[in-house]
Amino acid sequence: MKTTRGRKKVLIVDDHPLLREGLGRVINQQPDLVVCGEAANESAGLAAVKKLRPDVVIADISLEEGSGLDLIKTIHDQHPDLPVLALSMHHEDVYAERALHAGASGYVMKRDPVSHVVAALRKLLNGQMAVSDSIVGRIMGRSSRNGKSANGTAVEELSNRELEIFRALGEGRGTKEIARTLHLAVSTVESYRAGIKKKLHLRTAPELVSCATRFVAEESAR
Repeated sequence: MKTTRGRKKVLIVDDHPLLREGLGRVINQQPDLVVCGEAANESAGLAAVKKLRPDVVIADISLEEGSGLDLIKTIHDQHPDLPVLALSMHHEDVYAERALHAGASGYVMKRDPVSHVVAALRKLLNGQMAVSDSIVGRIMGRSSRNGKSANGTAVEELSNRELEIFRALGEGRGTKEIARTLHLAVSTVESYRAGIKKKLHLRTAPELVSCATRFVAEESAR
């Protein structure tokens, strides 16, 4: 059992056991860090934060049960001094700003070396942000334009929940499965689908699914 004496406690919230194991192994090899616990979904993550009192949290953006962005927001609301590092398989162009607005202090992509995660954790523990220069530039540029993006896409106009459902559609999930995973009523998901179609100027359900599928494929190719 790893001792936590003199080491900062890290909580990992991710729904992939192999990732938690691999990331935890590297973190536990550090002289100043130790994994104090793991969780696989939003509710378990919140319970672990309360019980384990970590010094920093690693939160996956995409969870099978619940929402990573909602998790980050709730942690920030309930524990404003607890830094959260958003970990994501999705490109930062779409998700980094959303994670930061939810309350994250850093954003690292899963394709990055594990050493980037460790470096980001140390930055957060030292009171710094851990984001790429390109994201800092995007945020500053958006602020100088009073929040309006000169080259923003329609997808960027979707709310966090709408984007979550849009991605799920692109991954081939049906309305009932999305409702079950996000703990929403089927009618609520259908309402979100209608709103997404309107924002993206799509007329039919097949057009929506086709657009979502292209978005997921293009994001994976980056």
